[in-house]
Amino acid sequence: MSYLETGSVIEAIKALNPDAEVSVTGNDPDKITWHKGDVIAKDVILAKVTAIQYIEKRRAEYPSIQEQLDMQYWDSVNDTTTWKDAVAKVKSDNPKA
Repeated sequence: MSYLETGSVIEAIKALNPDAEVSVTGNDPDKITWHKGDVIAKDVILAKVTAIQYIEKRRAEYPSIQEQLDMQYWDSVNDTTTWKDAVAKVKSDNPKA
């Protein structure tokens, strides 16, 4: 695999080893220069990038906290399940791997 359009290789490396110092050319996992810290296998880095992408995508699809609180309020007033349905849809559209 070469250049990744989404998901930061450096972010993944820092999540795996906060003390690592690296530079990455063009967000390409094949072009990592290690300056400090243990070298992390490319497949481990790519798995972390995938996990970060999943989290970011799922987080972006949830309604804002204000919208969720509003849904919860109106659900309690009207005896509906708008909030529960909205959250369930995000979870079903983005299942855990």
